Amino acid sequence: QVQLVESGGGLVQAGGSLNLSCSVSMPITKINAMGYYRQAPGKQRELVARSFMGGGATYGDSVEGRFTISRDNAKNMVYLQMNSLKPEDTAVYYCNANYLGVFWGQGTQVTVSS
Repeated sequence: QVQLVESGGGLVQAGGSLNLSCSVSMPITKINAMGYYRQAPGKQRELVARSFMGGGATYGDSVEGRFTISRDNAKNMVYLQMNSLKPEDTAVYYCNANYLGVFWGQGTQVTVSS
């Protein structure tokens, strides 16, 4: 069982920035893929960004170039730096881990006002 706790969501104006944090209950050096997904009202959950143990990351098309995912192995934390936020980025953001199964955090609300 992997426990994930997100923080850092909130209300921000369009063009602003937020940095989400995900605290992980086990050494993230053992977890192949860590990521963030989001779900807006009435829409399916979608990939925002994924970070891989061996290095490298993938991003959803709508956030490429604006968002950056990173890991702090010493702190067992995964971060999502979100810049140039747009109203369409408004959603609940979930931390995700793939380790002998799929695990999700409780989610954190991000609201971008126009």
